Amino acid sequence: MPKGIIIKPIIERTILIGLVTNRADAERIDEYLDELAFLVDTAGGITVKRFVQRIEAPDQRTFVGSGKLNEIKAFVNEEEIAIAIFDDELSPSQARNIEKELGIKVLDRNNLILDIFASRARTSHARTQVELAQYEYLLPRLTRLWTHLERQQGGIGMRGPGEREIETDRRIVRDRIALLKEKLKEIDKIKTTQRKGRKDMVRVALVGYTNVGKSTVMNLISKSDVFAENKLFATLDTTVRKVVIENLPFLLTDTVGFIRKLPHSLVESFKSTLDEVREADLLVHIVDISHSDFEDQITVVNQTLAEIGANDKPTILLFNKIDAYNYIQKDPFDLTPVTKENLSLDDLKKTWMATSHYPTLFMSAVQKINLEEFKNVLYEEVKKIHVKRYPYNNYLFEK
Repeated sequence: MPKGIIIKPIIERTILIGLVTNRADAERIDEYLDELAFLVDTAGGITVKRFVQRIEAPDQRTFVGSGKLNEIKAFVNEEEIAIAIFDDELSPSQARNIEKELGIKVLDRNNLILDIFASRARTSHARTQVELAQYEYLLPRLTRLWTHLERQQGGIGMRGPGEREIETDRRIVRDRIALLKEKLKEIDKIKTTQRKGRKDMVRVALVGYTNVGKSTVMNLISKSDVFAENKLFATLDTTVRKVVIENLPFLLTDTVGFIRKLPHSLVESFKSTLDEVREADLLVHIVDISHSDFEDQITVVNQTLAEIGANDKPTILLFNKIDAYNYIQKDPFDLTPVTKENLSLDDLKKTWMATSHYPTLFMSAVQKINLEEFKNVLYEEVKKIHVKRYPYNNYLFEK
């Protein structure tokens, strides 16, 4: 390639498709598709249009009804769309049928998340975890991928093993899955040994939905330089730093963010990463209070913690990004019910958050607002655990 020539990556034009199957979904479909659009942006694509259909249950053959599929097909042909992305998981036969009708690449939410993980994995450990999850996702879909790649290759949804192993049969893929599982077992042993070596210090893990500012908080408290940006899943690899507040040392861990409908294969393959959460002494659950759906995100995180057996740990609830919280001043003559958008930050603090059984704080990691308050509470919570577990070290707190 001649020097000085820069080839810009092709930005793939995508459409998003979601289903409304009950009243709750109808109220939240825009938020779900907003998140899906953010995932597309993270993967390097651009969302052109959204399609939503109200239906009692997904069509077994094409997920959406025939009329909606024809509407989507007409738009795809007119606007030169490259990818159709569904917010829910498609069966292999559904994906194959839809792709045959539309003549373009068809992905579901799980496929998109796996693709982002593939692009974000940096270490050998993370790459192995992602590759295992990809193979397990691809195994029942091999037939579709063989026919699909005859037409085009590369782009969103086609990173990783799908492209380089597509000519192999299921037996070889199963062998590869077995090999990766053995490799992860060895890595897990090493990680377990590392964690045992840290047994003389209290361990604190930062948890939360993806893109709530965990890595920014990590950098602030540990004075490290963990990669952080306004993208989903900016951090895949677990980062552990020794932190000292006043005279008290402890270990602080930054973990992968959770998300709605996190693929089960990723939860399984990231077991050793999630073990850092499972074996932590204290959790700092970070919430993006500026997000319109933060309460639902709290629920998703709590459900995920319950799934991995880490929902009964001492916890600090940290509402981050208060500098970005905005509300619309309600007209005093408006008699409609007050909504979250009509509450000031002070009003919001007086809601259910004030009665939380966890220590609850509000801060801005970027602006360093209430940083000292957070450090003081963190110190006190770590101290409680330290005094109880390591009484022979209580000289640290003697004046």
